[in-house]
Amino acid sequence: MKTWCRSFAVAFAMYSRIPMPQVEWAPQSMRYALCFFPLVGAVNGALLYLWLLFCTRLGISQVTAAAIAVVLPVAVTGGIHLDGFCDTVDALASHQPPARKLEILKDPHIGAFALIGCCVYFLLQFGLWAEYRFRPETAWVLSLGFVLSRSMSGFSVVTFPCAKTSGLAAGFSNAAQKNAVRAAMAGYALVSTALMLYLSPFAGGAAVLGAAAVFIWYQRLSMKEFGGITGDLAGWFLQVCELVMLFAVVVMGEWK
Repeated sequence: MKTWCRSFAVAFAMYSRIPMPQVEWAPQSMRYALCFFPLVGAVNGALLYLWLLFCTRLGISQVTAAAIAVVLPVAVTGGIHLDGFCDTVDALASHQPPARKLEILKDPHIGAFALIGCCVYFLLQFGLWAEYRFRPETAWVLSLGFVLSRSMSGFSVVTFPCAKTSGLAAGFSNAAQKNAVRAAMAGYALVSTALMLYLSPFAGGAAVLGAAAVFIWYQRLSMKEFGGITGDLAGWFLQVCELVMLFAVVVMGEWK
């Protein structure tokens, strides 16, 4: 029981800004940490749903609602996945061999392409949120999307080859009880997918298909451009996946 509690604290301390008790990051504590990774998405999704409901009930402007919807996930996670997105954009824009791309991922400085990519990402996300019209079923689909994206990201960390023997993804992958993590990620993905389809077959189905397409792209791009995945690439996937699911829901959300 203590191992599971420590793994829970490690997951939330690593992937969110939610205060957690201090736990030593020993291999035993990290063994099941990824099993709790999608729960960070559940918290994120619940807060997002409450915000959207709050805006609807109080008549808050669409612009303000969209702005906070963009900022809220960053506030919850501390921007850890966005950091990976920016590093990956820089590396891909370099058009260098895989070994050089991996060096760029490790560089703590932000490049011009990372800044451009981040601005474009936020602009697209804000525009989509500004177009979104609240409906309880599609709002829940978007909230569950945070669980689905993390379950797919966590599954990749313990399944896909790692590009490096060190780093965040390699550290969690090596320490993880992989069969347990795979089973947990598959369970989260199946439950979240089923609920998304049940709540809104058109919007939920489009979001799930979008997430699956990004997952396949992520696997192929990682192997071709980097020789495997890294923590930065997993963060890049999560950000792109959530943007695509938002796009899918906005486009298909008016269908009953």
